[in-house]
Amino acid sequence: MRKLIYLLPFCMIFFTCEDVIDVDLQNETPRLVIDASLDWVKGTAGDQQIIKLSLSAPFYSDTIIPANGATVMVKDSNDNIFSFIEETDTGLYVNNSFIPAINETYNLSIVYNNETYLATETMLPVSNIDYVEQKNDGGFSGEEIEIKAFYKDPQGIENFYLFEYFNTSHGTLSLEVYDDEFTDGNEIFGFHTDENLEAGNIMNIRSYGISSRNYEFMNILLQQTDNENGDPFEAQPVAVRGNCINQTNPDNFPYGYFRTSEVSEFLYTVE
Repeated sequence: MRKLIYLLPFCMIFFTCEDVIDVDLQNETPRLVIDASLDWVKGTAGDQQIIKLSLSAPFYSDTIIPANGATVMVKDSNDNIFSFIEETDTGLYVNNSFIPAINETYNLSIVYNNETYLATETMLPVSNIDYVEQKNDGGFSGEEIEIKAFYKDPQGIENFYLFEYFNTSHGTLSLEVYDDEFTDGNEIFGFHTDENLEAGNIMNIRSYGISSRNYEFMNILLQQTDNENGDPFEAQPVAVRGNCINQTNPDNFPYGYFRTSEVSEFLYTVE
């Protein structure tokens, strides 16, 4: 009997097998992906802008395919037309004469594969990031570094913010969105924590003034890409629709968003 007990684990090893399951995913026709963020950083001319166009890829692919040969233009309410010219086969379309203006309305037009894509957005102002505070005993472990970027929200005005925390030392990027529903007119802060933050890391912190529609778009997108939520067996998130439309063929809608923002920038060295 004792011998049988000793032999049982070895039998289980030999008879245990692993099934490989191949999931057959349907690959739809690639769609245009529009990454059009016209940002005016405070204290700069804001004349150099880049719009990135690419194509959607299959689920398991990590290859970014540039959308080449498009005609890209932005027009303001004064009939100024800014043409964006592609850098050789990169999908990056550049303009060096853009005129940024707060509360100005801009219209994006993209012609790609004989189809016209349109979007409209207003460049919204943003409060300055006044100062940054650091806490070294944050997080669940009590050992994580927390960063707070303080700003003063304008009173009586509905405001929406996109905060970007770029760790230039690690090359990592984190995004957060906020509204002022419960903080109108108060001093408030954008919050960031990361277990990999270390003393000496240089953080490029940016705050963008965004529209309510862009806030909703980014909020849904960030919820879907939050690695701490959900499990591998729940349904895949649906595609998030932005403010760009295909005027020629509405069913062939694009992904992405056209945003125009004033930007407050703050460089901070982690202590």
